[in-house]
Amino acid sequence: MSHASKISDGVCDQVTEFRLVHADCTWSRQTADCEHFEGRLSDAKIYESSSEDGVTWTVVSPIVFTYRVIQCERLLDASNDTLLFGHISNPTELQALKNNSKVMKRFIVIDETVNDLYGSQVAAYFKARGVTYKILPLPTTEENKSMTLVTRILEEVHKFGIDRRTEPIIAIGGGVCLDITGLAASLYRRRTPYIRVPTSLLAYIDASVGAKTGVNFANCKNKLGSYIPPVAAFLDKSFLGTLPRRHISNGMAEMLKEGRLLLDSSFQPLKRIPENVHSDPASVSTRLAIETMLEELAPNLWEDDLDRLVDFGHIISPELEMKILPALLHGEAVNIDMAFMVYVARERGFLTEEEKRRIIVCMQSLDLPVWHSDCTLDLVLKSLTERLKHSRGFLRMPLPTALGKARIFNDTEESTVCQAFKKWCDEQCETTMKPE
Repeated sequence: MSHASKISDGVCDQVTEFRLVHADCTWSRQTADCEHFEGRLSDAKIYESSSEDGVTWTVVSPIVFTYRVIQCERLLDASNDTLLFGHISNPTELQALKNNSKVMKRFIVIDETVNDLYGSQVAAYFKARGVTYKILPLPTTEENKSMTLVTRILEEVHKFGIDRRTEPIIAIGGGVCLDITGLAASLYRRRTPYIRVPTSLLAYIDASVGAKTGVNFANCKNKLGSYIPPVAAFLDKSFLGTLPRRHISNGMAEMLKEGRLLLDSSFQPLKRIPENVHSDPASVSTRLAIETMLEELAPNLWEDDLDRLVDFGHIISPELEMKILPALLHGEAVNIDMAFMVYVARERGFLTEEEKRRIIVCMQSLDLPVWHSDCTLDLVLKSLTERLKHSRGFLRMPLPTALGKARIFNDTEESTVCQAFKKWCDEQCETTMKPE
């Protein structure tokens, strides 16, 4: 219907729906009931209404982001096109770029530690491909995750000069590096395409596949940021082979489905399995984690729906992580949060005592902390208050309801939280040591 009436406070507003049509280089509006038009029809709509106070136009303009997540091998091999062209899905566009005689340019932001390990290989790759490049190593730690680094990136990008349509910025590093570079790219000329290359397990299965960018601000985790996905994320798990054991464990907190074998092998393929056969435990588990994350994120990229199961482990962990930075890695803080919520679920009767025990033992077998002395009851209650404030007045607490199952709950009483906290402390405080 192109016309509708809206009655409010005794005043009748006439609403007209318009579609937008592009013809002869011009956009023009047509009423929605117009069946005959020439040109390209947009998904956008304009609703016009009139009242005694004036005219109102309401614009509905769908925004679609398309991005690729590619699991690959030998990403830094000069014969591999992925790092240069993997973000392009259109065959015609790809061929045009390959045939273009213009020298390509790439600006690369890389974590300082990663640069020590792989910087020479990154430089060799672009040199072999005849690409003009700039590598910017930065100390991308949680303590440095601020607008200062974002500004540094923007200044260097401006000096280097890139074609924002065809020369995406590349971020190589852990989650902090990907978040900071993504925010810088979202700000430069209002949105410059960027590519994520995760080198930590946590970034591999979490930060690399979503749309969030951000930095810490006012002692709050990721207080400033945007929802701008990369044009592509290239996942090469060979980077994980040089990670310290603690960082492998840290990443497994966001998975918590796999076994100790993956921790011991640093997610590298087992020698007894032939190469290029993606059936080894590392490939299967990372693929499952990525697919599950994409299933949750793709329909809700901008988090318009605040009921998100992927928030499990992210209710009290931001407050805890920032309070004792840098004592805990992100995944460790997330796991402590999840461990406490397992006790809340048990207190509410959703889990049996045996199911609770199995989950906690699984966490501990992955060298993950399940309790911390700085996670006080005051911190927990403050976190829940903040949750209510920023979630439209609802707690939206993800809780396990059985092994492998979960739901969102808004009716958890403070007394239940307090009882769960006491049992959590009584059972875990004597057996749990703080991470070094």
